[in-house]
Amino acid sequence: MATIDKNRVIIFDTTLRDGEQALMQSLSSKQKVQIALSLEQLGVDVIEAGFPISSPGDLQSVREIALALKNSTACGLSRALDKDIDACYEAFKGVDHYRIHTFIATSDIHVHDKLRKDFDDIVEMAVRAVKRARNYTDDVEFSCEDAGRTPIDHLCRMVEAAISAGATTVNIPDTVGYTLPYEFGGIVKTLFNRVPNIDKAVISVHCHNDLGMATANSLSAVMEGARQIECTVNGLGERAGNTSLEEVVMTMKLREEYMKGVYTNIVTENIARTSQVVSGITNEPVPSHKAIVGSNAFAHSSGIHQDGVLKNKQTYEILTPESVGFKENNMHMTARSGRHMIKAVLEKLGYREGSYNLDDVYSRFLKLADRKGQVFDYDLEALLFLSHEMEEDTLFELDNLSVIAGGKNIIPTATVRLKIGKRTRTESGTGNGPVDAVFNCISRLTGFKFKLDNFVISAKGSGMNAQGQVDVDLVYEDRHYHGKALSTDVIEASALALISACNSIYRARIIQEEKQEKENA
Repeated sequence: MATIDKNRVIIFDTTLRDGEQALMQSLSSKQKVQIALSLEQLGVDVIEAGFPISSPGDLQSVREIALALKNSTACGLSRALDKDIDACYEAFKGVDHYRIHTFIATSDIHVHDKLRKDFDDIVEMAVRAVKRARNYTDDVEFSCEDAGRTPIDHLCRMVEAAISAGATTVNIPDTVGYTLPYEFGGIVKTLFNRVPNIDKAVISVHCHNDLGMATANSLSAVMEGARQIECTVNGLGERAGNTSLEEVVMTMKLREEYMKGVYTNIVTENIARTSQVVSGITNEPVPSHKAIVGSNAFAHSSGIHQDGVLKNKQTYEILTPESVGFKENNMHMTARSGRHMIKAVLEKLGYREGSYNLDDVYSRFLKLADRKGQVFDYDLEALLFLSHEMEEDTLFELDNLSVIAGGKNIIPTATVRLKIGKRTRTESGTGNGPVDAVFNCISRLTGFKFKLDNFVISAKGSGMNAQGQVDVDLVYEDRHYHGKALSTDVIEASALALISACNSIYRARIIQEEKQEKENA
């Protein structure tokens, strides 16, 4: 038996191979090693490091990854060709344990139209490839590409032949995301019923998300006996992506009883951090609505939902943010928020019930939310102390901005002139880039030594006249502040967004001073 525990599902991560194929440009070896080490800390069992035959650079990066890993098994992909398998061996020379993953297409459309061979020839090639790989390692995986569209008789024959040849893992890919969960689970069930030597190998699945079924198909296969899932962090991959690691892992953890007690070795508290590492290095932002790791996954803005969560988090949260590595949920204050939410935020800020008129604050909050969209805690606090609209208290205003972006042997430099009340001040400075130079100038002009927690640029509109929206999140004296601005010049938008956040810091200071005066009176 290749499996030690019949209930453990092996997590095979292919972010560095299938995931990288979806990127605009290849990752460097250093970037790949960084991701691989993050995956290892996450508890991934097998890391598919690349496709060694594809280029000398890929072979070298596979080797560097394999040498860097201590616990996870490194894996290299190969077609059912001698040269591919030999390239995997070259990549892994001197490595204690590794896997060679060889594959060939088995569906009629691939066999006849792509490979232009008979199925008998395909079986012979598969057997030869597995045997050659077994000459190098005892850990050999074989994949039936496009298994989801392969005639079941052919698939059973191929799986049996691959296991007989020495494959210790046999992978059943839904390469084009064609099947439905009941259908795909049925394929795996049939294999277990009809392939006589199937107990000699781990059955794996590799599903794509073309119809949005990748997670469901993978879990359906596990319910029928599959014990390895091939997946990627953030669902990264060809076309619509691969099975999302975080989705299948957290489903098995949350619904363990329904899933017949299966489990993984993933350290779930590292999921959020790994997601952010992969997103940052690959330059592939995680959609806000992405399950488990999206920014809205643990966010609530509906008044009904907020009221429920405030009373019992389980009313609208089936998972805790902490279980995947987030610090807490996000309760967005918008026009949809109710009185319970406003009261809870004020209590968190230290204001006791009865020290303010909730009806008055809530009425003014709704007017502000309708105009501003999202209200922050410092905005809400301002409603307690300022009888006028808080945005009238603007101390800082951009008067002029000049930037030298930089180039070869040129250091990025900015000159910023701010109106500060009735005065005008100018500051020049350098930075790692033009935005950093601008931010350094504004920090010195305002006197606020803040930490930039988040910086996001997004396009509003299309074409040459599209505006860039910049959102910044700052941390100043252990409190978070947000700024947003639009401009056709993203550097100017960055400056305006930062100035907006600095004005929020200024207003918060005024409020604290007024609060202190009332307490001392």
